[in-house]
Amino acid sequence: MKLYLIDGTYELFRNHFGGGPARTTADGRDVKATYGILASTLALLAEPEITHVAAAFDSVVESFRNQVFPGYKTGEGIEQVLLDQFPLAERAMRAIGVTVWSMYDYEADDGLATGARRWVDDVEQVVVMSPDKDMSQLYGDPRIIGYDRRKGAFIDRDAVVEKFGVEPESIPDWLALVGDAADGLPGLPGWGAKSSATILARYGHLEGIPLDTFLWDVKLRGADKLAVTLRERMGDALLYRFLAQLRTDVPLPDSLNDLRWKGVPRGRYEAFCDELGFERLKERPTRWLD
Repeated sequence: MKLYLIDGTYELFRNHFGGGPARTTADGRDVKATYGILASTLALLAEPEITHVAAAFDSVVESFRNQVFPGYKTGEGIEQVLLDQFPLAERAMRAIGVTVWSMYDYEADDGLATGARRWVDDVEQVVVMSPDKDMSQLYGDPRIIGYDRRKGAFIDRDAVVEKFGVEPESIPDWLALVGDAADGLPGLPGWGAKSSATILARYGHLEGIPLDTFLWDVKLRGADKLAVTLRERMGDALLYRFLAQLRTDVPLPDSLNDLRWKGVPRGRYEAFCDELGFERLKERPTRWLD
């Protein structure tokens, strides 16, 4: 038995900006992303090995991280037609019988990480349906892997090391040094992807990096300047790492048995399709609850 965890927010963005025709309701609302996430999830559920599944969503863009660091990402710049579909997409997933974790104080990534850690000992494997680099910090455990649905590629410990040059456990440290524009993390000046990977591949975490270069046993161009920056900005780096670390203590209310997918509740699903004009999806489900 495997547990499949869907990054609902990523799926919304993927389907909104991906190819495919426009989708609007009779009253003119843009519902392309909602249609896409519904169609792709129904295709996933058609696979016979899918028995346990849940989806996490950023029900609001801001989280506790915005209170810790004002520069953290907000909803600014996200198209309103996409923001309007966040609640619709959650309704769509519930309409097909999928457990939904709505995140308000936390982020969807935290919900996924919590689910993965909580039930990894109870299943054969946890598959996180997301290519998000933040999720890479989970893949040091061989029983937890990622899956990029767009590329059709699995992501494990080896894939993380190949892409970033560090172990999965060092990903938050790497993001703290390099920065992450998508999340509003500025990183430290001068610390690029290559220099950060080189130093963290040797020392693992920020605390393990000697603050004087004569103690370094790796060669880096501009090492003295990098060390000065790290000494002067270690507090900032530790803050950025805290922000980049996934939380695994989200108070999810479900048991593993609650995540068992039993089929699509016909009445609720058909009513949802009628409301949004998804006529072509009404016969798509391969298993009905009733």
